[in-house]
Amino acid sequence: MNLRSRGARAAAGLLALIVAACSPQASAAPSQSAAQSAAPTGSAPAESASAAPPSGEPIAIGSTLSLTGAFGATGVIHRIVGEQFVDRLNAGSGLLGRPVEWTVLDDESDQAKVSALYERLISQDEVDLIMGPYATPNILSAMAVAERYNYVLPQHTAVIAPLMTYECQFPSWSIGPEPNRYVPELVFDALASLPTPPERIVVAANQNGSTDFVANGLPDDPNDASVANVADERGLEVAANIQYPPTTTDWPPIAAQIRDANPDFVFNSAIGVDTVNLIQAMEQLDYRPPLMFSLFPAPGPLLGVGEPAEGVMSISLFESNEPLLEAAGDEVRAIVEEFEAAAAAEGLPYTAWETQATASWGAWEILVAGVTGAGSLEHDAICENLQQNGAQTTFTGQLEFDPEANNFWEPNQLLKQIQDGDWVAVWPEDGAAAEFRGPAD
Repeated sequence: MNLRSRGARAAAGLLALIVAACSPQASAAPSQSAAQSAAPTGSAPAESASAAPPSGEPIAIGSTLSLTGAFGATGVIHRIVGEQFVDRLNAGSGLLGRPVEWTVLDDESDQAKVSALYERLISQDEVDLIMGPYATPNILSAMAVAERYNYVLPQHTAVIAPLMTYECQFPSWSIGPEPNRYVPELVFDALASLPTPPERIVVAANQNGSTDFVANGLPDDPNDASVANVADERGLEVAANIQYPPTTTDWPPIAAQIRDANPDFVFNSAIGVDTVNLIQAMEQLDYRPPLMFSLFPAPGPLLGVGEPAEGVMSISLFESNEPLLEAAGDEVRAIVEEFEAAAAAEGLPYTAWETQATASWGAWEILVAGVTGAGSLEHDAICENLQQNGAQTTFTGQLEFDPEANNFWEPNQLLKQIQDGDWVAVWPEDGAAAEFRGPAD
């Protein structure tokens, strides 16, 4: 598939959709797991007596994150990971032997603020390097600025491969060149493994960038892969296909539509606290679907729902379940434990390392790999080095970046499920920490 021509065909429609949808909400893999296949890299070294301490003028890295607003519950995870990574760099030999200073600005979960803040970081603050923000609409805004100034942009959460056409953006989270096929295929494969697989589904999709794209595919192509189309190929009945704006605050009508459709399974192409709001609205109606999937949830708030969220599924790069930690080794365990201590000190409702933290760590490793490989802060050299040599990452192994595929690499995702009040990796079977539970389990 030629992503460049496909992206050109899709860009106008998708960008218009994302711009219209991006205002914040007011209410609250290959079959082997990444942990089993990836060896620790040590690219963000812990403090070592043998490492020469960094010296000289600090290298300035700038970014925005959604520290407040609708995406704040997830943005704080990326802030903690970034601080942890930079602390480890500076406890070792720094970057190119120099200390690193990271400036992070709050974009308030507002895409309209992102462009101006990255303009400020590059043109006024004159940062040497940048790191991407959180959430696809914000990353698209940052990418436009990065391209204008020819800055390399590592980014951790934008997965709409056809739109990510800037050849010097590098994703640390990939669900492949067709996430709108890959994700529903992965989910339906897991469901098909149950003794009594679902037959009747409901799709409920946030019309916000990647959540809309994964659920519905290209807006100008009704035959493009989508959850509904893949379900139809599998012989599943789509009882309802509900689309809601990211500004949604009135959840009971959506909950009522789902209840009235009487599905076996709900695919909530969600972000942030969407699924929390939806579950709470369904509980008010004394209704609970047998099984439910949430695409990009903030991990802590869903667990905070308690028993009504039991069995909810989501997609994952890595979960800090003991079997996966044991397979990954001591360095991964040390990274995870450091993060969990910092998250607990911040008072996060869910302190376990999971997929958002994994994606964030990988983005920093991509940046370090590019700079170290180039031996320079020149962005052309960093970009060329990453395209030629890729980046070795602790949690997802060696990543290869092909500009013809918009630098998106072969996906290696897990599915996780809330079991007994915690997130647990459950699929594929040979990368799981526990068995996938159906509604009667």
